Amino acid sequence: MVYELNNERLSVQFSTMGAEMTSLKSKKTGQEYLWQGDQKYWGRRSPVLFPIVGRLREDKYICDNKEYHMSQHGFARDMEFVCISENKEEIWFALDATPVTRESYPYDFRLEIGYRLEEDTVTVIWKVINEEKSREMYFSIGGHPGFMCPLKEGEKQSEYSICMDQTEVLFSKANLDTGLMYNYKNMMTLPGGRHLLTDGFFDEGAYIIEDYQVGKISLADAENVPYVTVTFQSPLVGVWSPEKKQAPFVCIEPWYGRCDRETFSGTLKNREWGNKLAPGAVFERSYQIKIEQQDGNERR
Repeated sequence: MVYELNNERLSVQFSTMGAEMTSLKSKKTGQEYLWQGDQKYWGRRSPVLFPIVGRLREDKYICDNKEYHMSQHGFARDMEFVCISENKEEIWFALDATPVTRESYPYDFRLEIGYRLEEDTVTVIWKVINEEKSREMYFSIGGHPGFMCPLKEGEKQSEYSICMDQTEVLFSKANLDTGLMYNYKNMMTLPGGRHLLTDGFFDEGAYIIEDYQVGKISLADAENVPYVTVTFQSPLVGVWSPEKKQAPFVCIEPWYGRCDRETFSGTLKNREWGNKLAPGAVFERSYQIKIEQQDGNERR
């Protein structure tokens, strides 16, 4: 089922499947900013990653001395949510544990995903609730919104730029064959906080930036004007477009968790950047997507 939030500036649509945002469109220009999905490149648009982010080593993990299997990014993105609240500015969806989820994730949980529309900004809100009565719950969660890049036909992604609030960042990458993170880091230099998305920029996979190095990432058009900005306080962020496909979109992904390292051999409890919740506790986090609207010849 499709739901929608509107104001004078933006129209935003959502699906109960995965509680996924499916459209983010300017009312003034009709421009669609959110990638609309295409199996040729990537069929999703803005999935939530839960209860893991990235890939597990051998797609399995140990919890309470028992082995469980789970595919990359978890199951929430492929499950039907229920709309639990809706008004003009905000909408909320919820997913509860089921016998099916317990086969791969042995916890009683409730995941609530909210969206708030204010002027040019959509705030994405996550609430993870541990409904276990006596044990701690371990999980990861992350966003995966894809944005049109380039925006218009006839333009090239290689003319566009990625902009960060730092001029140098250390990043890691994952092995394209295994999906697991290498044990080394590289430096990305961004003169003026900007890096051109040159041909081949994503050919070796996603950029994984850890340790709260960055709190804001924008995409800028061929005229060096930012048109979408993602602001977050997450410890990690991924930047991705399908390798060697010249796909016309870029994902900016705030994460609370990531894929395993190639050498990882611990339990779910030991996963790097994972999160722990006491019985009955609530984990609440959010991030913002701002559309830098065009008003005449000005950008606000």
